[in-house]
Amino acid sequence: MIILILTGFIAGIISGMGIGGGTVLIPALTIFMDIEQKTAQAINLFYFIPTAVIAIITHIKHKRIEKGILKPLILWGIIGAIAGSIVMNFLDPSHLRFAFGIFLFVLGLLEIKKGIKKQKT
Repeated sequence: MIILILTGFIAGIISGMGIGGGTVLIPALTIFMDIEQKTAQAINLFYFIPTAVIAIITHIKHKRIEKGILKPLILWGIIGAIAGSIVMNFLDPSHLRFAFGIFLFVLGLLEIKKGIKKQKT
């Protein structure tokens, strides 16, 4: 139970920052709770709704939302979500877990590169 509390809390902090709590939530559920990848992703989607609402309210309050780019992002995000959910149904959970791991690894490398570049300037 303590793992769920800590996972929810840390993922909530990251969600509030706009980074995406799924980067913590999905690996924690699959590694520590031994939940299948597809189930962890479904849990993440439900988890995302209330945390996103709170984050949106906070970001709107601080005027951090650029309304001009919302329509194409939302439209293509919905299209991508539909495509991704269809594709996910045909993928083996181990392949899905591997792809998600590679995705997080590449993101980590890009963030390290960005940090190094920023330090040089």
